[in-house]
Amino acid sequence: MADAYLDFIRSVYRITGLDLNQYKRPQMERRILSLMRSVGVNNLADYAVLLQKDKNQLDKFINHLTINVSEFYRNPGQWEVLAQQILPQLIKKNSSLKIWSAGCSTGEEPYTLAMVLSELDTKGNHQIVATDVDQEVLKRAQEGIYNIKAAVNLPKNYLARYFDRDGEVIRVKDSLKKLIKFKWHNLLTDTIENNVDLLVCRNVVIYFTEEAKASLYRKFHQSLKPNGMLFIGSTEQIFQPQEIGFKPAAMFFYQKIS
Repeated sequence: MADAYLDFIRSVYRITGLDLNQYKRPQMERRILSLMRSVGVNNLADYAVLLQKDKNQLDKFINHLTINVSEFYRNPGQWEVLAQQILPQLIKKNSSLKIWSAGCSTGEEPYTLAMVLSELDTKGNHQIVATDVDQEVLKRAQEGIYNIKAAVNLPKNYLARYFDRDGEVIRVKDSLKKLIKFKWHNLLTDTIENNVDLLVCRNVVIYFTEEAKASLYRKFHQSLKPNGMLFIGSTEQIFQPQEIGFKPAAMFFYQKIS
């Protein structure tokens, strides 16, 4: 018996290059069916035809599937560990860090990285690369315009120094924007960044299958320099990190050891 979902994700792969086989099926199928019904389509075969014909619907589909939940300084305790423990270690070894924010969504994470790094090392010549598979969220990230609610956890001095505020709207200052290079990238299929000192990928791999997750962590290991650091999300954990060449450095941080 044919599996309509598998037929659909094969069509999506042909249209977009996104391999939804590598995402956990129950969550992904629920999201797809919900969106399909919201646009008045009753079956996956017809939905695949719609996505092929209508670029606006295709853009909406990709934006809906790539889970974009973010805010500045999310989980403040983890950013404090980064600022007080991890980054000083890295800067001591290298005055020009390369940082990769993978799955950066609408930009709150790389902008937070840029703020923390600017506070910590005003004279540094550091590079932040921020990537995502969703063109629409990358556009929003580059614009750097947010609702004030996205800054609920941000230290007040950061808000005053790095943003212009107009009522409930905040805008990232150009001085911060210039520290980040945003670009499109598919984590599962594209060539990875290399010679990275700090790789930040938080609350992204939780949506992948165990096989895709293991493959991605091996890629991250390859991406990092010796002794480089991986910073993951509060809902994630690498079991037996030594098997892929990592050791725990702090809660949610792993250091490349081989």
